[in-house]
Amino acid sequence: MSEQTSNLVIRNEGDVSWVTINRPIDRNALDSATIRQLLVHLEDTESSGVRVVAYWGAGKKHFIGGADGVEMYRMGSQEARTFSQRIQGLFNRMEQSKLLLIAAIDGLCFGGGLEFALACDLRFASTTSRMGLPEVKLGILPGGGGTQRLPRIVGFGKAVEMILTGKLIGAKQAFEMGLVHRVVSPEGLKEQVEDAAVRASRIPEHAFAGAKAAVYAARDLPLADGLTWESEKFGDCFSDPFFSQRVQEQLASGSLQTTFKLGEKER
Repeated sequence: MSEQTSNLVIRNEGDVSWVTINRPIDRNALDSATIRQLLVHLEDTESSGVRVVAYWGAGKKHFIGGADGVEMYRMGSQEARTFSQRIQGLFNRMEQSKLLLIAAIDGLCFGGGLEFALACDLRFASTTSRMGLPEVKLGILPGGGGTQRLPRIVGFGKAVEMILTGKLIGAKQAFEMGLVHRVVSPEGLKEQVEDAAVRASRIPEHAFAGAKAAVYAARDLPLADGLTWESEKFGDCFSDPFFSQRVQEQLASGSLQTTFKLGEKER
């Protein structure tokens, strides 16, 4: 099933929603309308049974070429702060989603485009991709979370160099620093996304959502608080019968051996 909003082309296939940011003349840049459409799609998709959202850019030149500079250049300081909060709100919501979000980066990915990718769970890049946060060269700075997420992903030193020099890097270097998870040929990008989607679809939804929430908590919380959060999410899993049923099936088939006396609880 396919549909098109003014700036997105959406195709749902089984467990995957393929979303193409479709503004090729505008470098697939994120303007306010596109930000709203992405947020609406994400929230609608969470209740649809889809497990994975894969994001692409229309054409071969850009994944997402930043936030929309033509919209921004007319802003004053307060309008710019509001725009920053709007785009940060989308990216925060993406991280909070129970779905697996994949950025399929093919072409240029910079500024707000890279910040968008940083808010995805997985980043796959084609060998011809280039990415970075070049905002300082234009007299501004990243406003979509780039100064905060990039250091948490690649480390402080590497992030400082990228942000303060504004240089773009290739896919190979991005992989080596941990910015992207896989680098493949442009022709192999869809296959890599499909492979990740198949793996994700095999995982019970409650376990996936809990694991995602817990691992992001590791970035944001002190260790003691993160461990408490992990215990809470771990305990929540036991309200679903999936784990218990799988263990019982393995015991019944003989694939799981035990010296534990069934029916007794460990003291």
